[in-house]
Order: sequence, then C-alpha cells, then structure tokens
Amino acid sequence: MIDWLDPLTEAGWLITLHASTAMLSLLLGVFILVRPKGSLVHRALGYAWLAGMALAVLSSLFISQIRLWGPFSPIHLLSVFTIFSLLYGWHAARRHDRRTHQIAMIATWVGALGLNFWFTLLPGRVMHELFFGTA
Repeated sequence: MIDWLDPLTEAGWLITLHASTAMLSLLLGVFILVRPKGSLVHRALGYAWLAGMALAVLSSLFISQIRLWGPFSPIHLLSVFTIFSLLYGWHAARRHDRRTHQIAMIATWVGALGLNFWFTLLPGRVMHELFFGTA
C-alpha cells in the first residue's frame, strides 16, 4: 500500500469507506458544477454523486470517535441534515424544479463536503494526519 495512505487505511474499513466516498463526492461535485446542466451525462453523474453521498452519510452515522451525546456528536446532526437535503434536491429534480434542485444540491455540496472537510483537518483527526503527517 502507499505509505502516505497509512493513516486512512489503519483507521479501519468504516472510516476508509466514509473518507473515500466523501472525497470522491467532493471531486465529482466540482466536475458536475462546471459541466452543462440538464444533459444525460449530468443526470448520470448526479446519480453517481448521490450514491457516493449516500454512502458517505450512512457510514458517518456509525462513526463515533467524537462523543458528546452517547455515541453522537454535532457532526451527526450534519449527517441527518445531509440526508434530508439530498432527498429534497433529488425530489426537486424529479419535479423538474431546477432552481430548488440547484440550491439544495449546491448547499449540500458546500455544507456537507466543503465545510465538513475543514473540520476533518483539525489536529487529532485521521485526515489531519493524512494531509499533514502528524496526529
């Protein structure tokens, strides 16, 4: 295995799954945002992004490294918000409500992936060690 990935692979399969699907969703989201909207490619990439986000969110519900309320933390509130936001945006697309779909999906991408990414870089987190080499 690649040495710099050791912090991630040593964290266990659940965190590896979560981080991998979140990172792929972050990058795929950028690609979707810069491409033309409404095409078959946009729809296919959107479903791939939705699947990646669903895996990232569902896996996050079972990660409990930070415990404030039993096994839960404020990050779990973001997970619940993300589930509803994904469903809301998907439902808007199914109704052909472009504006609502656009707002919901961009808000989900920025909130769940963009902002949360910065929290993962805090000292003591796996991603901090992965990117900066220290725990």
